[in-house]
Amino acid sequence: MAINERFLDELNARCDIVDIVSRYVSLKKSGSNYFGLCPFHNEKTASFSVAPDKQIYYCFGCGAGGGPIRFIMNVEGLEFQDAVRYLAKEYNMTVPESEGNPQVRHQRERTLELLKESARFFYAQLHSPIGAQALAYFQSRRLSKKTMNNFGLGFAPDSFHALLDAMTAKGYSKQELEQAGLIAKGKNGTYYDKFRNRVIFPIIDIRGDVIGFGGRVMDDSKPKYLNSPETAVFNKRRNLFAMNVAKKTKSEYFLLAEGYMDVIALHQAGFDCAVASLGTSLTDEQARLLSRHTKTVIVCYDADTAGQSASQRAIDILKKAGLRVKILRIPGAKDPDEFIKAKGPEAFRKLIERSDNDIRYRIETVRDKYDFTEDEQRILFLREAADIIAALESSVEQDVYTVSTAKLAGVTAAAFAQEVKQAQKRRTRQAKRQLHREVRAPAQAAQPKTRAIHYDNMKSARAEEGILSLLFADASLMEEMREYLKPQDFSSPELGKIYGYASALYNSGRNITVSALEGILEPAELELLVSAVQTQIPADTRHKAMEDYIRIISEQKLSRNSSADPEEDPLLRKAQMQRKSKGFDAGT
Repeated sequence: MAINERFLDELNARCDIVDIVSRYVSLKKSGSNYFGLCPFHNEKTASFSVAPDKQIYYCFGCGAGGGPIRFIMNVEGLEFQDAVRYLAKEYNMTVPESEGNPQVRHQRERTLELLKESARFFYAQLHSPIGAQALAYFQSRRLSKKTMNNFGLGFAPDSFHALLDAMTAKGYSKQELEQAGLIAKGKNGTYYDKFRNRVIFPIIDIRGDVIGFGGRVMDDSKPKYLNSPETAVFNKRRNLFAMNVAKKTKSEYFLLAEGYMDVIALHQAGFDCAVASLGTSLTDEQARLLSRHTKTVIVCYDADTAGQSASQRAIDILKKAGLRVKILRIPGAKDPDEFIKAKGPEAFRKLIERSDNDIRYRIETVRDKYDFTEDEQRILFLREAADIIAALESSVEQDVYTVSTAKLAGVTAAAFAQEVKQAQKRRTRQAKRQLHREVRAPAQAAQPKTRAIHYDNMKSARAEEGILSLLFADASLMEEMREYLKPQDFSSPELGKIYGYASALYNSGRNITVSALEGILEPAELELLVSAVQTQIPADTRHKAMEDYIRIISEQKLSRNSSADPEEDPLLRKAQMQRKSKGFDAGT
């Protein structure tokens, strides 16, 4: 959907990027910029920079960069239009919807309405005679009528066309049903319902819209779960089951469970802060969504091996999002649902109070791998535990876990402390080797951080980056630049494309800013631009710098196109004149 350019300019003018970013990142001022830990990758040293004068952010570690809209897109997991609406609401502005594509907007509204009608259909089937078996299944899981109603639980009949017939009768086309992920086309060309003979869990986004469904069999047949595919309104990486309810909790933590039934059982037991990922492992986008609503997440995955592995993965993802992580161990039960049924909500609450932090959990998990009756096994445990403790930044934390782990393994704290020191030395050596490899590859290190873009002519590309840095600092230089430079003169197609857009902004009377191109450039191109404008060139040397950059670009173009006619190309003509002034011609 296209959004009016003047509106975007006004929105970007109102945005305060420091205020926006500081809601997610703890920033400290250094000089004219602000710095903090990057929210988009795991780091220990602050390399994330926010420049209020340019209204941009840039991470020197991972290369992420952009303006206010791009930041909200990335941190909230939103599309461009949704990020614009998000910021517009923050600054009490109304997005001019009439400027968008009415057809696209209408299609999205139709899809959401179709999904809502489908949820109503499934709900009605559950409470009809045809849903008796499904209703009995939910009742066997001890779900109350109130809980079933609160989550809108339903049933998909054992039919290939029950939903199809019901929705087409309401005026929806087969194409709309297919695009919403509700039906599929068979090999013979006929359509059939995707959800059949399954209990249904509506997936509702944080805005309260039904965006998809999860379906579960009532026996041991496979696949056990079937989830809606990715659609125009459903992205499973960016949503969490029951987040629409959990966002209202007054609890100081969120519970992260594995499945729909666990979450529903937890809510019924009074834990209204429970959520689950949607048929996939926890994602960065889901972790950032959690970080908007809480500072602490307690992971309560299943107690089996798969659940433990998933917990280990979730720890890193959640901590990367700046969350405090605790792990809940469930004794005598495979999951929270089973434990609550056997022991009750109060016993589960006590488990939460005794939940381990992530370091203790990792050490305990490693301990379970070894047989302490054998000395060699204890040694292996201590070495692995030492690696975990050596990664801690706090010396106090290291000391605490060194003492407790030594006691656990039956060795002296002093002896184990030496093992931790050896592990720290190994980490230091590895870091030095990595740095040495980076220093030995300066050409590769000079390439853009994003792998999607590669410079074939490094010398020209660096000058082209300089041109963009100058242009985005002082748009008046465009008058002289465009006399010689055209987008096709750039050796890097991506840098040439950005230059072309900047020229178009100038010609239309708009300001040349990073924010003005956020809805136009691809993510990798925007990051490339933000990286380029990090170069600071004093105002009194900009004109000389521009001439130097143009000279380098022209010389490199002439070397690539030695047979071209300089009389027809201002840039080549300039390069040839420069060469003659130095005493040699283009053929030298």
